[in-house]
Amino acid sequence: MSLKLFLSIGGASGIIYGVRILEELKKTGQEVHLVVSSGGKKILEHETTYSYKDLKKKADAWYENDDLYAGPASGSFPLDGMIIAPCSMKTLAAIANGYGDTLTSRAASCCLKEGRKLVLVVRETPLDLPGIKNMLAAKEAGAVILPAMPAFYQKPKTINDLVGFITGKVLDQFKIPHTLFARWGIKKSK
Repeated sequence: MSLKLFLSIGGASGIIYGVRILEELKKTGQEVHLVVSSGGKKILEHETTYSYKDLKKKADAWYENDDLYAGPASGSFPLDGMIIAPCSMKTLAAIANGYGDTLTSRAASCCLKEGRKLVLVVRETPLDLPGIKNMLAAKEAGAVILPAMPAFYQKPKTINDLVGFITGKVLDQFKIPHTLFARWGIKKSK
């Protein structure tokens, strides 16, 4: 059974997380609705070889972040959940404080009020106290805080391996099967 998910690619460094999540969601047969923030579009060009046009082609539907009349801006729009990757501290603050000024923050608010899974792949280091408080507030409101902190027990060899770990952790939140990283305590048969 495929899920209908809203993916927001935000304006923080680590844009490859959003791109890879989009690719893996499509590879696993999920329906993906996409929004890329204006900052995300600029960072996409700076950090990758992808274009916004490339990403739109991969999605089932796409929206502009200033379109508060788009379907995902309403709780009545049928979604199974939402992912924001990367999630900037600005977007985190908007979500934590119920400030729905963009399609991303409004759709996130709708997910929370409707009891749908909302996964925030926050990307910032080091963290300041307001950021920590905003993560706590978002968590208390029902969001999953999934910082872009890859593990190393699977002995990654490439950046792609590190990105795959975080991508896999996001897919795990929606119970989407994958083989993006080796699980702890599960030995591979030879």
